[in-house]
Amino acid sequence: MTEWADAGSGLRRVLLASPRSFCAGVERAIAVVEQALRHHGPPVYVRKQIVHNARVVADLRARGAVFVDDLDEVPDGALTVFSAHGVAPAVRRQAADRGLPVIDATCPLVTKVHAEARRFAGRGDTVLLIGHPGHEETDGTLGEAPGRIRLVSDPAAAETVRVDDPARVSYLVQTTLATDEAAGVVEALRRRFPGLAGPGSDDICYATTNRQRAVTEVAGRSDVVLVLGSDNSSNSRRLVEVAERAGARAYLVDDVSRVDLRWLAGAATVGVSAGASAPPALVDEVVAALTALGAREVSEHTTTVEDVSFTLPKEVRQP
Repeated sequence: MTEWADAGSGLRRVLLASPRSFCAGVERAIAVVEQALRHHGPPVYVRKQIVHNARVVADLRARGAVFVDDLDEVPDGALTVFSAHGVAPAVRRQAADRGLPVIDATCPLVTKVHAEARRFAGRGDTVLLIGHPGHEETDGTLGEAPGRIRLVSDPAAAETVRVDDPARVSYLVQTTLATDEAAGVVEALRRRFPGLAGPGSDDICYATTNRQRAVTEVAGRSDVVLVLGSDNSSNSRRLVEVAERAGARAYLVDDVSRVDLRWLAGAATVGVSAGASAPPALVDEVVAALTALGAREVSEHTTTVEDVSFTLPKEVRQP
């Protein structure tokens, strides 16, 4: 009870960052699984989490989706969906060799990065991929040209990475990185390789950039920022880091049950955002809890209005 009292004693305002929560690529990926379940019935096998969010995965699992880490876990002939993060060509070949019926839910913006990787590698460049090791998106991109792509995770790595020909180097960026994080690595690479080539347009996706800009604005006006998202969500974790750099205490929570009331003690304004893979309902639940604690004003700070949508794969389009 003491924690409840402390948390609500000064709380007056909730400030919602906008845009937040689902992006077009996530909505498309979830719709692919939903339509596959509707058209074909359960089970539908999904390689890796369709998007990195525990609530989304639990909901789809309850409806008949089966999430696996490897195609070896998929029975012969079972309908299989590739997640929004994309897969390496070797995975596609494995599925084809087994004759698995596949629906590809890869985000079109990740597909663009894969195409750039093939283009740069094809003309003889060493391709430096700025990203986080072990993330499914980077694994997929690295697989596009084995031997020609190297992962560069931070400015220190950029200072030591070795290339075959310093005059033929290009870079790509994981779509969910923080903009300033990637900029520091690019700066280091460009200093070492003056002829460094980059993608025709920014690889960091519009949704990542928009959510980071929105949470920066909100963090500057908040005592505490709560970011809804799962721990394995790269773009959600980046939102926390961006909010902290803007001066607020920031916390990543899967849902309202994970909010530690001690974080709110003494806070008058609480900012709220959500990663691109986090459902809007998670935000609603947090706002309801903060209101119950005593917040009297809930307002939204909009930095950008998004109107992006992606077409579903032909296999699950409505006739």
